[in-house]
Amino acid sequence: MSSTPAIHITGDDTADRVLTEDPFALLVGMMLDQQYPMEHAFRGPAKVLERFGTLEPARIAAADPEEFAALCSTPPAIHRFPGSMATRLQALAALVEEKYDGRTERLWTEATTGKDLLKRVQELPGFGKQKAQIFVALLAKQLGVRPEGWEQAVGDYALEGYRSVADVVDGDSLQKVRDFKKEKKAAAKAKAD
Repeated sequence: MSSTPAIHITGDDTADRVLTEDPFALLVGMMLDQQYPMEHAFRGPAKVLERFGTLEPARIAAADPEEFAALCSTPPAIHRFPGSMATRLQALAALVEEKYDGRTERLWTEATTGKDLLKRVQELPGFGKQKAQIFVALLAKQLGVRPEGWEQAVGDYALEGYRSVADVVDGDSLQKVRDFKKEKKAAAKAKAD
């Protein structure tokens, strides 16, 4: 997939190359991006690849759950909640295998509209509406996957700026996204008080 634009989210060349070359890795990174620093979440797929030897959905889905959880928990773990994320990762792999014949990119190449793509992503384990919107924005902004109506489907995540991982292309933009999230959290806290 050399025509795929390079992903630069993690600050680690090897981890970014895995995200660039493997659509399932990118999906897994997004799944792991929850209650965990985004660059560490997106390094998770490279850790799984290194330890398990493949990111092939069928192989991950078929792995022994206890052994797979142990592999995900080995320091540095793939997430701060490695056990539950290992279970979710196997569920994600099983769904991609069953519904898309293990070809993750079919999620977006076969979507007819932005709304359809958002719906497909929301069907995945661990993807609520906001996370699905961010992933669709990431596909649009970084991979050029822009089915009709994607902007409406993702709302503000379609806008220019530094709102989410969809806008991270280097260390500088990562910091800007962090600052944006910190400001939003502070504003929400001030409003609640």
